[in-house]
Amino acid sequence: MYKFILSAVICITTQSVLANKELPPFKASEQPAAPDYALEKYWAALPFRQDAADVIPKYETWISDSLKKVDVFYIYPTIYQRGNTWNADVNDEKLNRRIDKLPVRYQASAFNHVGRVYAPRYRQAIIKAYSDKSGSGKQALQFAYEDIKAAFRYYMKHYNNGRPVIIASHSQGTTHSRLLIKDFFDTPERQAKLVCAYIIGFAIFAEEYSTLKPCANAEQTGCYVTWASFKHGYRYNKELPYYGNVCVNPLSWKIDSLSSKGRGAIMLGFDKKKPYKTEAVIADKYLWVKTGMPVVQTWNNMHLVDYNLFWHNIRENASLRVNTYFQKH
Repeated sequence: MYKFILSAVICITTQSVLANKELPPFKASEQPAAPDYALEKYWAALPFRQDAADVIPKYETWISDSLKKVDVFYIYPTIYQRGNTWNADVNDEKLNRRIDKLPVRYQASAFNHVGRVYAPRYRQAIIKAYSDKSGSGKQALQFAYEDIKAAFRYYMKHYNNGRPVIIASHSQGTTHSRLLIKDFFDTPERQAKLVCAYIIGFAIFAEEYSTLKPCANAEQTGCYVTWASFKHGYRYNKELPYYGNVCVNPLSWKIDSLSSKGRGAIMLGFDKKKPYKTEAVIADKYLWVKTGMPVVQTWNNMHLVDYNLFWHNIRENASLRVNTYFQKH
């Protein structure tokens, strides 16, 4: 029952060890070969096929992708914990199984009732990239973003067909999606095609964008939401990469200091009609959380379950924003 939670704990406890693992200076020519996004195997999720992003609660009925008017472009977080190169190999089957079993299943799935889900495999940077001081980590992250840009360009050319888009991401995925929305949606014309960007679990700064703004309420479109989750009352090190100057409460979908109660969290099962209850309040641009989720409720840093804590609210909100989008367009 606690396999996901145990995996998360292992991830946290190994980060300090992995940060000390020596890697040679970054060289693009020494990284694994680039994915060819014309091939389906380089997508963790695609519409009209069965994959990890298709899981739904047992009490829901699957909606055919042919009936969905919106696309979801999802970028997963860091799963690449150890290796001999700065960037992951997209042909690593063991790593791909972990990506599918964890973030794609528990994050991308939140949007599968309203949109066709696209999730490219990419040469993500190793976790050490975030603690590296040599400059190689920064280069590895930029290298990973080049895959995301290539995947999005391929998606726009071959799959989009003028459809509105939801961008969704977490952690390293948000390291990249914050750049992606800047490069592809930060003008009034392009903004009009963005339903919402759920760019979660990494520092976002409002001044990065000239047109895009944080969502001010649950129905607004052409905007973005972000948060970083911590135990209620916990004051954390603001040097961590989660801390920016924007936080939207995923229960109220507002930027305020009022406490809100949610529809509930999920841990492993999608079948409970009475999910773990969760409350959240914004404190100093990050999110203080109270939750009934076992084990997680004792954590100070809840980064690894930023989606799980609010899965039902995200799902509900995506429907609301999509409906509002088509009322306006």
